Amino acid sequence: MTQPMNAQQQWRPDSWRTRPARQQPHYSDSTRLAEVENALLSYPPLVFAQEARLLHDQLARVAEGRAFLLHGGDCAESFADFAASGIRDTFKVLLQMAVVLTFGGSLPVVKLARLAGQYAKPRSSEVEYNGGQSLPSYRGDIINGREFTAAARRPDPERMITAYHHSAATLNLLRAYAQGGLADLHQVGRWNMSFVAANPLRERYQAMADRIAETLRFMEVMGISPESTPAIRETQLFTSHEALLLNYEQALTRRASHDRLDDPDDQWFDCSAHLIWIGERTRGLDDAHVEFCRGIANPVGVKIGPRITADELIRLVEVLNPHNEPGRLTLITRMGADVLEQKLPVLVQRIQLEGRKVVWACDPMHGNTVTTGGGLKTRDFDAIMREILQFFAVHAAEGSYAGGVHLEMTGEHVTECTGGAYGLSQQDLGACYRSYCDPRLNADQVLELAFLLADTLTAVRPQNAAE
Repeated sequence: MTQPMNAQQQWRPDSWRTRPARQQPHYSDSTRLAEVENALLSYPPLVFAQEARLLHDQLARVAEGRAFLLHGGDCAESFADFAASGIRDTFKVLLQMAVVLTFGGSLPVVKLARLAGQYAKPRSSEVEYNGGQSLPSYRGDIINGREFTAAARRPDPERMITAYHHSAATLNLLRAYAQGGLADLHQVGRWNMSFVAANPLRERYQAMADRIAETLRFMEVMGISPESTPAIRETQLFTSHEALLLNYEQALTRRASHDRLDDPDDQWFDCSAHLIWIGERTRGLDDAHVEFCRGIANPVGVKIGPRITADELIRLVEVLNPHNEPGRLTLITRMGADVLEQKLPVLVQRIQLEGRKVVWACDPMHGNTVTTGGGLKTRDFDAIMREILQFFAVHAAEGSYAGGVHLEMTGEHVTECTGGAYGLSQQDLGACYRSYCDPRLNADQVLELAFLLADTLTAVRPQNAAE
């Protein structure tokens, strides 16, 4: 078998610079770039090593079939749209989904948000065209601007500083929401009842909503209140983003002793988020992103598209999780509803055969993107749900555990994806299409998905879930 990449070489936070680095911007002012990187090195970490370790432990439970991963949030955060209301709404809908999934699957739900750092986006083309003019592609607010001008599209390292401060403020709000009462189960239960009451398919979801409400009332009668049991009014929420801009990720990489002086291992952690992932376009075994991620102690993810072979996947797993630790590596499939049934089984079989301990999660968004005649990208709710159900069916057939979902979503009532109970059509997209990159499920659509997925979790709940 192929020796794992760099197995005998010492890793450093900057060793990625010796590797091919794809999807990276070209900064014309190298002096200013170095100044920004040095400034970020001096800033406090955004998250702490012990928080990342806690997520690692919870993902280990997912890998063992004893919990479920709910991973969702914005396709790309925006400086211009930064507001407490947007952060609150995404937090709120993640909690609503988690309550439904916890009840349906009788499993703890690990909540992982694509927030507080999702400012960079890979692009399929280096340039964009408009009216016969070509300019560098928009790569996310951490790199350049969305406006179609030469000045806006010039990569500016100063944007990394802005992204850091926006991420810090977002994390501050998320922690306040998680600990300050917004996560109270009774409140979330009422939100879900309101969703069901207003939904065109309310009969389909009413029974589960009623059972959740009844359970909460029983807890109250038994004296289990937010005052007596803090876990009822508080929650844990972790953050994630694609580790695309490696200058930024390296600058926020710290020793564990940075926040705990007596740390026995003193490993390196990327303190920009609790979990970071490698995209489909940057997962080459000899590439810079894999080199960077192999050395950090955070949980990491990697997107897996339909072109990967079983041999490639095993080599990637060997590099990113050489000690076969449960919770260390999440494989996020992004294949499309038309191909997953053909492509996924052989990959699951190989992971099972090799005894690899990974979390399997389904990204049903990217493989189901289409472009309308008017040039808008969209995704159909039915295709998204079909890929999720196929994902569960393949794992059930192979004796594996379908551990989670990974969704591009928002708590706002946008019109970017078609379908769902409200029957959004392509003609409705223009009503409130706000995404700068990829189309997102709106609040009603993700809650509908949660209720439908809860039925599936009930049916496939593993025997060891309650152990």
